[in-house]
Amino acid sequence: MKLSCNIEALLFLSGEPVKTSLLAKILNKDESEIINAIDELEKDLENRGIKIIKNNGEVMLGSAPEASEYCEVMLKEEFDKTIGKAALETLAIVLYKGGFSENGVNRAEIDLIRGVNSAFTLRNLAIRGLVTRKINDKDKRSVFYAPSIQLLQYLGITKKEELPKFEEFIKQMEENANTNY
Repeated sequence: MKLSCNIEALLFLSGEPVKTSLLAKILNKDESEIINAIDELEKDLENRGIKIIKNNGEVMLGSAPEASEYCEVMLKEEFDKTIGKAALETLAIVLYKGGFSENGVNRAEIDLIRGVNSAFTLRNLAIRGLVTRKINDKDKRSVFYAPSIQLLQYLGITKKEELPKFEEFIKQMEENANTNY
């Protein structure tokens, strides 16, 4: 069986994001071979109901963006019941500001933008699998938040660059970072 087919089977079985390094270990292949096979699988899935979703060295199967309106109907009622305005604000910050940085965004930045303490909201979003927590390598006492691969799947996108006006946001962030005050 082709390597891409084995990867497809593992991703289907997992049902959640899998690190490419873990796929390489399981399949006894170099990570570069795994990445090439994932690219092949991505091409094989064109014009199909499922797609490959990639984010920061992780990959999973998800519904195709073209089917998002139907998937949204199926998931919307449950999602709307349990997420409120505070969570939506926080998700937007994590998606855009956290998507801008390789590490994500820390809670202090989120609190500063929102003007309120976001600890409870971030914990609930993490429990739901919509954001991921990453320990800061430079300061083990702090955590970064980033969009989860499940959040990208729910939004019907395959990478954060597909977010509305994401490129404009990145350009503005870079201009702001280069401005001397």
